[in-house]
Amino acid sequence: MGGGDDEHGFISLVFEEIPSNEMLTRARTFHEQMNRRRTTRHFSTREVPRELIELSIKTASTAPSGAHLQPWTFVAISNPELKAQIRKAAEQDERMPEAWAELIRPLGTDHVKEHITDAPWVIVLFRQSKRPRHIDEWGPTYYAQESCGIAAGLFIAAIHNMGLTTLTHTPSPMGFLRELLVRPEHEHAMLLMPVGYPDEGAMVPNIRRKSLDDISEFFE
Repeated sequence: MGGGDDEHGFISLVFEEIPSNEMLTRARTFHEQMNRRRTTRHFSTREVPRELIELSIKTASTAPSGAHLQPWTFVAISNPELKAQIRKAAEQDERMPEAWAELIRPLGTDHVKEHITDAPWVIVLFRQSKRPRHIDEWGPTYYAQESCGIAAGLFIAAIHNMGLTTLTHTPSPMGFLRELLVRPEHEHAMLLMPVGYPDEGAMVPNIRRKSLDDISEFFE
C-alpha cells in the first residue's frame, strides 16, 4: 500500500562517486552488452531456475514510479497446462489492424505463438489502475503506464544481463490474461514476455538500430 502518511520521511542518499575514466568504461561496456541484445521467437525448452526469474522481477521493481506506488504485478508462469491455455487463447483471439500487420510481417511475426509453450517461463506484466487508499476505499494510481514501461525495460535488461533472452508480446486483445491468471479487475495486462534460452537454431530478423543522430537532439 503506497502513499500513506506513515511513509513520509527521508534518509540519506547512498552515493559513491566513480572516477570519470571508469564511468566511461562502464558506459561503453554496458552499451556494448545491451547492443548485442536481440529478440527471438525461437526458445529452447531447457529449464531456467526460479531464482533467476525472481531476481529479474526484483530488479524490475527498482524502477522509479509515480509517487512510488509501484503499480505493477509480474505474474510468472512455468506450468505447462496454463501456458498451453494462454497460447490457445492468444492464437484464437488475435486481432490485428492491417497497418500494424504490414510492419511486423517482414519480421516473421504471425498467428503461431510457439514461444509461449516452448519457453520455460512466461511473465505477464499487469498495470494497476487503482491502489488501496484507506479501509474499504480505493484511489487511482498515477503515471502507471509510464512506470510499468520503465519496469519492463529494467526486466528486459536484467534478463539479457544474466544470459537469457525474452520477447515482448502484446496479444490483441489481452483481456483473457486477467481471466486465466485470476487477476483483479483493476489490473490490466501490458506485456507477455517468454523467458529462456534461445533455441539452437534460433533466428532473428536482419535489422539495424537507428543511429544516435536519428534518435536524439542535443542543446549545448
